[in-house]
Amino acid sequence: MSSDQDRRKGRCVDVLVVDDEEDIRELIELSLVRMGLGVDAAGSVHEAIQLVNERQYRLCLTDMRLPDGEGLDIVKYIGEHCTDLPVAVITAHGSLDNAVAALKAGAFDYLSKPLALDQLRALVKSALEVPKHQLKDSKPVALLTGESSAMQQVRATIERLARSQAPVYISGESGSGKERAARLVHGLGPRADKAFVGVNCGAIPENLMESEFFGYRKGAFTGADSDRDGFFQAADGGTLFLDEVADLPLAMQVKLLRVIQEKRVRRIGDPQELAVDVRIISATHQNLRERVEQGKFRQDLFYRLNVIELKMPALRERRDDIATLAESILGRLSVEAGLRPPRLTERALIALRGYAFPGNVRELENILERALALSLGDEIDVEDLHLEPQDSEGGGVSGDSASGGPLQDYLDQVERQAIIDALGKTSGNRTAAARVLGVTFRSLRYRMERLGMKGDKNEKNETVEPD
Repeated sequence: MSSDQDRRKGRCVDVLVVDDEEDIRELIELSLVRMGLGVDAAGSVHEAIQLVNERQYRLCLTDMRLPDGEGLDIVKYIGEHCTDLPVAVITAHGSLDNAVAALKAGAFDYLSKPLALDQLRALVKSALEVPKHQLKDSKPVALLTGESSAMQQVRATIERLARSQAPVYISGESGSGKERAARLVHGLGPRADKAFVGVNCGAIPENLMESEFFGYRKGAFTGADSDRDGFFQAADGGTLFLDEVADLPLAMQVKLLRVIQEKRVRRIGDPQELAVDVRIISATHQNLRERVEQGKFRQDLFYRLNVIELKMPALRERRDDIATLAESILGRLSVEAGLRPPRLTERALIALRGYAFPGNVRELENILERALALSLGDEIDVEDLHLEPQDSEGGGVSGDSASGGPLQDYLDQVERQAIIDALGKTSGNRTAAARVLGVTFRSLRYRMERLGMKGDKNEKNETVEPD
């Protein structure tokens, strides 16, 4: 078997077509040659892998059923040995399970038999226009701020997803950044220069859904004074983001499933179907699996949308990012308001880190926007934040409930818990704990005395840094 280095020395050909049916191979080859592309053909898994080892390709198209194995074998082999080679599979009509399995294995897209040449050409153009260094040179932090391990994992996953054309399902609580993640998947992929169309499925009246999604012809119904394209046509070549997809009524779910499978839409009043090339990204704050079990969401549509799942962490799961996020948000809001960015005090930061944020990043932005408007001077302190009291189940404060006491009691509890956490991380070393909290040793000692917290027995062994 040739190594990657040996393989790259071989002749470079645009497309490798793998199918055991000679007429299908000839049809695809003829279509690609007319597009000005060079083509190699193989009729088996063994022959395809041999060619992949000998030559360099820009795209591989493979049938799913082959005499000596499955197209999945080729998809997996290329995924392990030729990570820069995109693969698309050709499936039998209506064979959705095979298509989903191929996408999960690493294929970037699929075509159904009988082949539609317009869809074939659209797929090939999409695959061959991928900028080779787009992911490497991108700065994903621009859309998703934070250096916590949770956010680093999210960005790494998004970079992998961007290489594929598989449908992505983004789960997460309201305000956790699902649309930002969707835009990043689109912006880092081969469709970045095409449209990103975001649709809030819960905001469209049921009687208008079909016309909004698929469009209509002039005269199709009263008020249809001219032709109008729907969301699918507007996103053609790009990405269609279905936010709050769980709110789609069952009747619309059936129609959406067919369009996704067939890659064709029929406008209301139009006898002809139109081919569309759209990547689907969906999201909801609801538990879509539970909706399926309750019979409120079609299982077949769920599996079609949820080929790859991306889970956005709640803000309370990435508290280390709160200071960075707050600084970024305040900077942007200050510029918009024509103000000098204020500084968050240490007390304010400790309170924010201890807050549960049921509304996540969106709630943080709302809190800071209000504080910016109401605060006086160059600082935002705890009192300017007007945080809602919360109990331990909210994830903000451990111990007794803070919801029934005065504000100062609640803030003291937040501060006490932050100090306990810092001391726990530093094995009780208060000098190190002060460094973790971003305060001086003297300030930490004062706060502990005020809160009635016992001093560290090893204090005399600590090195006190100057304030």
